[in-house]
Amino acid sequence: MVSPRDISRRRCVTYVIGPPCIDVKDASCVAECPVDCIYIGGRMLYINPEECIDCGACEPVCPVEAIYPAEYLPVAFKAFSGANAEFFERTGLGSPGGASGVEALEEDHPLIADWPRNNVGSGTNPYASSRNISED
Repeated sequence: MVSPRDISRRRCVTYVIGPPCIDVKDASCVAECPVDCIYIGGRMLYINPEECIDCGACEPVCPVEAIYPAEYLPVAFKAFSGANAEFFERTGLGSPGGASGVEALEEDHPLIADWPRNNVGSGTNPYASSRNISED
């Protein structure tokens, strides 16, 4: 059963990191974030929805276009909204108040952990041009 807290947390998700980040983890967004709300997981980065201030500074610096405002997340990526929020519960991180004081984690949300491996370095990331995906 989903608690009211979980529902409100999911409504708070402002920006979401999607599958283009999996196995890439460029981290340009981490340096750009003014509130340090982007955390490093095993295969991808995650935005903490409780710490994000919805400024959008991370989105334009992502070289693989993996960051979306939640309301413009392509239909094929919708599950990543919940995965970003749930990562912090599943790992026990909660809301530590900034990623700089937290070591990179080797774990991921199950959706990401089970995601097929990208061919990093081969130039064949199937989501490199993800902005072309239909958003209906």
